[in-house]
Amino acid sequence: MDFPLIEYLTILGIFCVVVIVPGPDFAMVLRQSITHGRRTAIFTSAGVASSIIVHSAYSILGLGFIISQSLLMFTIIKFVGAAYLLWLGINAFFAPAPKAPENLTENENTITSAKAYAIGFLTNLLNPKAVLFFISLFTVIISVDTILVHKVFYVLSMSVLLFLWFSLVSIFFTTKKVRNSFYKIGKWFNRVTGLALIFIAVRMALVTHK
Repeated sequence: MDFPLIEYLTILGIFCVVVIVPGPDFAMVLRQSITHGRRTAIFTSAGVASSIIVHSAYSILGLGFIISQSLLMFTIIKFVGAAYLLWLGINAFFAPAPKAPENLTENENTITSAKAYAIGFLTNLLNPKAVLFFISLFTVIISVDTILVHKVFYVLSMSVLLFLWFSLVSIFFTTKKVRNSFYKIGKWFNRVTGLALIFIAVRMALVTHK
């Protein structure tokens, strides 16, 4: 079967538009960049990128349809995700003000790579909007005639693009000039990012099942 190039480019175009819109993933990578440094932010980015493989997998297997039709399952995912972001937001709000290190790698080891990866992975995995997006993608945009190997290629392409995007975000926000500008506002950085995560958690809890 010929590769469906038009469908592939359409999916990547839609995905790129969705990705660049700031949301919980962006807020988390930004916070990791400023608070813990580039290595941590990139591992968090890897967690975000790999979580979409899970979203895509259950959509391909047809479980996405079950989730989309089950108010109970959707509600559980929604409130677990909102509670997780709320917890992260409260911790960020009351965290000590980040201090500028003497060099850019001084505070790289304040959090393990595994924990950074897990934070990114769960932030995206428990986002009900991500759930709805991938269910819609695989039920509305992608043809039922598209073979599995092509669908897998779509998913891997999106995962790589997402990782590259957030890696660029990580690199930008961990440059010395940018990072130092955030350190100048001290504790207010934690207050603002904490409130942002709490606000996103509240919005997440208000997402409706359609």
